[in-house]
Amino acid sequence: MTLLSNEQINLQQWKELLACSPYSSPFQSPEYYILFSESKGFGAEAFAVENSGTLLALVVVSIQEESGIQAHFSKRGIIYGGPLLSDSLSAEFLLKAVTKHFNNKLIYLETRNFFDYAPYRSVFESLGWKYEPWLNYHLLCDDAQAVQKRMSSSRWRQIKKAVKNGAQWKESKSLDEVRVFYTILEGLYKEKIKKPLLPFSFFRDLLERDLVKYLLVYVEGKVVGGIVCPVLDQRKIFEFYVCGLDTEYRDHYPSVMSTYAAMEYALQNNIVLFDFMGAGSPDEAYGVREFKSRFGGKEVEHGRFIYILNPTMYSVGKAGLKILAKIKK
Repeated sequence: MTLLSNEQINLQQWKELLACSPYSSPFQSPEYYILFSESKGFGAEAFAVENSGTLLALVVVSIQEESGIQAHFSKRGIIYGGPLLSDSLSAEFLLKAVTKHFNNKLIYLETRNFFDYAPYRSVFESLGWKYEPWLNYHLLCDDAQAVQKRMSSSRWRQIKKAVKNGAQWKESKSLDEVRVFYTILEGLYKEKIKKPLLPFSFFRDLLERDLVKYLLVYVEGKVVGGIVCPVLDQRKIFEFYVCGLDTEYRDHYPSVMSTYAAMEYALQNNIVLFDFMGAGSPDEAYGVREFKSRFGGKEVEHGRFIYILNPTMYSVGKAGLKILAKIKK
């Protein structure tokens, strides 16, 4: 087996692995590797295991750090969706190479799994990766009536009321409308989430490179919310970012309508599965999880794997970020 990195990886072989792997997500594609490599606030490296001209495993690691005082304590590698794996031997080869490469370069590595990696959990843990439970919702978009029946009655009433009051959604390719959406999202992050948000340039790049669907919600022609959805080969649609002016447009339920927009888009385009991309730790109360649960998806627990490269900096960073979060309240 041979380890390849970045431009050494054959693009056609990469796409073939992505097309057949049960662990495929847009975030492990060549297009997202390039996006992460070139966007402000990111860096990226890709690694693959090759044997006899065939790729057996691959991972895209997006490298992130906060700005200002937090930068020194937050440099990390995030593997969105999880790596593309096909057997334990090549998985072990890949993970060993990745952790060795980033030693003394990052504070930690983390996979944010969209799939069940139970067949490889022993491989991860034998190499020092720690498993952390993490919930998510998968929603089957097979039939409009079935989707409605799985939804809570209160959620369906909200959608009907919003539509009756004039709320509607459509896909937007307008940079000006995406900028309005970003302003709403920025307000949500400042007031409620209290975590750093990627710069507008990242959202602009997503639009200009046609890597996501911007499904925006309108009331009387004004953008009042929306959802950012990567789509994988018509197989799966993902909730990347979502927001809405729920207080200002209480009778239009912008956040509810934004999520429902992704469901309707999936139904209209024969995309069978909607992935909510996370619903928090099962050990902690999380209002967003309750919000997502009422759309009728199936709760899954695919967890995360984390490898701490610098334990001291990791501990200091966690404590520091908690203090900063309290200061911002």
